Amino acid sequence: QVQLVESGGGLVQTGGSLRLSCAASGGLRRINVMGWYRQTPGNQRELVASTTTRGNTNYADSVKGRFTISRNDAKNTAILQMNSLKDEDTATYYCQLYQYGATYWGQGTQVTVSS
Repeated sequence: QVQLVESGGGLVQTGGSLRLSCAASGGLRRINVMGWYRQTPGNQRELVASTTTRGNTNYADSVKGRFTISRNDAKNTAILQMNSLKDEDTATYYCQLYQYGATYWGQGTQVTVSS
């Protein structure tokens, strides 16, 4: 069973940076997609960024140029580097892994951006 553990959330000032990390373990396949989603109360979970084992990346328009997703397949980790954070980036961030028709989620980590 795949397990995902996120870390790195917290409180940061507007314009600051945070680095989120997701460690995956158990039942990983060679080809998969890892991504970060975020959710605020009363809203649907939305894609922030994703990356494939082939190195392809995808970003939400709202974070392009500010966030960077990367992965280390040797360590089964995915990193989301968030720069120039805005108040509207405040949310619970979830790591997701998709492989062979199955989707797995982490427990979420809170990111709060405040001026």
